[in-house]
Amino acid sequence: MITIGRGPAQMGGPSGTAKYPSRFRESGLRVRHLRAHVLVVAWFALALLAAAAQQSLPVARWLAVHLFLLGGATTAILIWSEHFAVALLHAQIPDERWSDARLAGANVAVTGILVGVWADLPVLTGIAGLLLVAVATAHLVVLIRMGRGALGGRLKPVVGYYRIATAALIAGAVLGGLLATGHAGADHYAGLRLAHIHVTLLGWIGLPILGTLFMLWPTVLGVRMKELTTRVSRWVLWLTGSGLSLAAVALALQWQWPAVAGLAAYASGAAVAAGLLARTVRGNRPVSVAAAWMLAAATCWLLISVTVDLVMLAARSVTEVQTVLEDLVPVLLVGFVAQVLFGALTYLLPVVLSRGHEDRAAVRAVLERGWLPRLVALNAGVALLALPLPGPCAFVGMGLVGVSAAAFLVLVALVLAHSHRTGQDPAPAGAGPERTTPTATRRPALLGTAAGVVITVLAVLVANGGQDTGGSTDTVGGGSTAGTRTVNVTIMGMSLSPKRIEVTKGTSLRLKVTNKDAQRHDLKAENGPATPLLSHGQTRTLDIGKVTADLKAWCTLPGHRAAGMEMDIVVKDGTGTDGSTGSSDSSMDMGMDHSGHSMDSTSSGGLDLSKDFSKGWTPRSAELPAAGTATVHKIELHAAHRTIEVAPGVKQRMWTFGGTAPGPTLHGRIGDIFEITLVNDDTGMGHGIDFHAGALSPDKPMRTINPGERLVYRFRAERAGAWLYHCSTMPMLQHMGNGMYGAVIIDPPGLPKVDHEYALVSSEIYLGTPGSTAQLDKMRNNTPDAWVFNGIAAQYDKAMLKMKAGERARFWVVAAGPSDGIAFHIVGTIFDTVYKEGAYLLTPKQPGGSQALDLSAAQGGFVETTFAEAGHYAFVDHDMRHAEAGAHGMIEVTR
Repeated sequence: MITIGRGPAQMGGPSGTAKYPSRFRESGLRVRHLRAHVLVVAWFALALLAAAAQQSLPVARWLAVHLFLLGGATTAILIWSEHFAVALLHAQIPDERWSDARLAGANVAVTGILVGVWADLPVLTGIAGLLLVAVATAHLVVLIRMGRGALGGRLKPVVGYYRIATAALIAGAVLGGLLATGHAGADHYAGLRLAHIHVTLLGWIGLPILGTLFMLWPTVLGVRMKELTTRVSRWVLWLTGSGLSLAAVALALQWQWPAVAGLAAYASGAAVAAGLLARTVRGNRPVSVAAAWMLAAATCWLLISVTVDLVMLAARSVTEVQTVLEDLVPVLLVGFVAQVLFGALTYLLPVVLSRGHEDRAAVRAVLERGWLPRLVALNAGVALLALPLPGPCAFVGMGLVGVSAAAFLVLVALVLAHSHRTGQDPAPAGAGPERTTPTATRRPALLGTAAGVVITVLAVLVANGGQDTGGSTDTVGGGSTAGTRTVNVTIMGMSLSPKRIEVTKGTSLRLKVTNKDAQRHDLKAENGPATPLLSHGQTRTLDIGKVTADLKAWCTLPGHRAAGMEMDIVVKDGTGTDGSTGSSDSSMDMGMDHSGHSMDSTSSGGLDLSKDFSKGWTPRSAELPAAGTATVHKIELHAAHRTIEVAPGVKQRMWTFGGTAPGPTLHGRIGDIFEITLVNDDTGMGHGIDFHAGALSPDKPMRTINPGERLVYRFRAERAGAWLYHCSTMPMLQHMGNGMYGAVIIDPPGLPKVDHEYALVSSEIYLGTPGSTAQLDKMRNNTPDAWVFNGIAAQYDKAMLKMKAGERARFWVVAAGPSDGIAFHIVGTIFDTVYKEGAYLLTPKQPGGSQALDLSAAQGGFVETTFAEAGHYAFVDHDMRHAEAGAHGMIEVTR
């Protein structure tokens, strides 16, 4: 066994003994640990405060998680991984000044990241992220250099856990930077976020804990290590390290089954480690009963969390796992990470901060006060948070966890204060004049960093998490004196109520925001804080602070502000601005995709349709899919953002069903059943769907679903026709105008066969950032940038439809709009069959003919004709403004 601070340690085998390096017991190092753990306690305390402020503090949950993990846990791991690496490798202690610099740099970087994300300062976030990467890289270099020439002991492989974990921190910081600064993009956001969470929690946090437990667990129990420990630690490192690497890459690329395989390898490694730890337990009393129980409970929560994560990832898509992972994060944070840190510190702090056996026992007695009630409360709280129980149970769970954690932090603070008071050790015997007392050698770096962290984050919490102190809830525009006002704001039907709030200059304004809409929304104040995304029925308080000038507040989801979800906050005495100081369009996309559209060539006169499409572009097939023989059609449609080349050289961000705009064309017969599963893969907004081909109550099947949710829309095709389907979420003008529509073709009874059957969906293209004010103005003014067939301007000029002379063709046409209809015409032909809105207007037996199929928006039908001779036949929307702006194609007829 290895005995830390208790005497001899069996580090080289049964017969070899070596003491833990006495240098670690020097008073200077003890003071350094004292200062560093002040930082750890400060981060944990601030995390508790942020968790308690979730009702009023923007991004409070994110702050709480990252204050705990990125602040407290990272600081602790940096301290102890270096500490244990020296002991396990029998290496020289790194230069203390550089160790202090790395620790200070890490805490400065973490503070910058927290402030940057909270205040929406991407530049600060990016710079702080780069600093964190630099610090982690320096730490990795130190760990690698320690191993060169070091003798090492039986548990030398444990240092490999620290090295791989540090590499995971670097990867997690890079992924987190991409997410926080908006560079992940909507298509990749879900995968990168899952990779970030797994790399950080299971890599940077999980791996060093697993590795340290091989040494710490038998030490806490006061027993010898198993002979297999060294070999098992290598197996576990290989399984967890390689498995996590595979899972992280696969999750980032949204490859489900490779991610499952990687996570299964990690879970196997954790299970092997837990099995060895279980076999180490003996009947004798542990050195620290409290630490032993905490470490055991933490290991159990790790196994439970990884197992549930693995099962859910195997059973659901990568994007759907996000919701499950949201529920698992508190279990991992509190049940595993916090509890193992509490247990480890309960054992280790007496070792590094005490000066003798009696002092160590006294310190341990303080840390173990009330350990059993604290243990029960913490784990009961985690269970209540993890289980699918009613809302009040979750609040009780949070309370139990908070009380237990706060009690432990108080005990640690008492220990640190005691150690500080007794830290005036005399200089060691024989020391020269330079060996002064710890007080004389105390460096200000860590204490200064700790003070800066506490002041910075407390400022955030106080500025945004404060409760109302004496202010009353006034009616809008009421009150005549400056003070504190709370105004109720309701979100309903894509609007904010009230739309205007008048306040006296200097009033401290708080908005109590309640979302009564089916969709998720938030509310952001101009140059100020924002609420989190609120689901139906949720309420949050937005503390705007003192209002000295006119400002605006709006929903940040793309298109919602432009659709009218904006309110004015006006200073009554008229000293504010004229109210025209709203943010630019890009500010509405905070946290969403910012790509908009990119054009290779545009002109004031419109698109250059004579250009070639980009290399690798493929046209959408105009062939109508076969109806098949099945009478039940099961289709899964994923709502997601995609970048599509909508005209030659013009790429536009589109909102799609199934990754295309328009969505896939469905084909069936009267009596067929369509079972469509809509999956919302969007990361920032709700979507729904409406099939005109089905007759049923819209309340449930056409409801809006939030990101990560799904619904099943089932209908029987009772009537023939060419039907439209589209997104049912308000504002429909924007959802349809950005590509969320498609066609359903139901054949009339006895429909004769033809040589070729095509499906053409006509619509409009509106370029620009989806949901921006500029784009919405185009939609409202009916000034699209192009009119198109099947979503792409002039695509069938480049990829012509082909047939032979004498062949008969049927052209199904659906006018998707969202505003304009179509007059479908083929140059050089006469239609002998016209079917519109479920009825034949012309058949071949009649003497007449037709020149165009006229359809209003949301109408559909088909025409038929036979091409008598070879040539090139243009098909157009005969509204020439539409035809010349993209609604044009070509049929090539050969002999």
